[in-house]
Amino acid sequence: MLERTELVIDVISDVVCPWCFIGMKRLEQAISLIDDVQIKPRWRPFQLDPDVPAKGLPRAKYMLDKFGSEERITAMHAQIAQLGELDGIRFNFEDIQVAPNTLDSHRLIRWAGSPKAPDGTQSLIVKRLFELYFEEGRDIGDHKVLTEAAEECGMDGGLVAALLLSPADIESLRAEMQSARAMGVSGVPSFVLENRYVLVGAQETTSLVDALRQVASAKARGELSKDA
Repeated sequence: MLERTELVIDVISDVVCPWCFIGMKRLEQAISLIDDVQIKPRWRPFQLDPDVPAKGLPRAKYMLDKFGSEERITAMHAQIAQLGELDGIRFNFEDIQVAPNTLDSHRLIRWAGSPKAPDGTQSLIVKRLFELYFEEGRDIGDHKVLTEAAEECGMDGGLVAALLLSPADIESLRAEMQSARAMGVSGVPSFVLENRYVLVGAQETTSLVDALRQVASAKARGELSKDA
């Protein structure tokens, strides 16, 4: 059996971004269509609004302050819901009560990507957080919700609960997000293939498949080596 080319894709996203949820679904579909490449997603943190208080804000008022009118918000939600349905997402905006600060969610995502965690745990956590927020209307800034999500995805809930009460990884995550902004990342999702090629936005599945195949082929030919 031929050894499959390994391809690393860093996904910079925020779990309160509906386009990131759509982007995750499309990436998931793209990976399922590529059998001859071993694709390893790594989820990187980004906060669309790091100034939201730790306890969150009432989402209805938050959205109104941000977008200016109920009509605009309704139209935006309808457009996103229609697109999401095509990718198997049941956006349930009316049930979302809290606009959370996502720093603790990103801490959980980082811990799920630990070398000690089983392969795929990080992607499971990311998917579950999107589902909890956008489909079930849960507060993903709440430590209890995050701990439950961790347990559902096979993580040690007691350890996660303890870590959430500590300052673990807060400063390093903030530094990573600041670095991303300094490099010009202002919109999410952003897909970084092999630390070289960047796709911005919720790409169509076919576009992701094409990009992944092209970069994997270039890597297999040795064209991505440091000396190339």
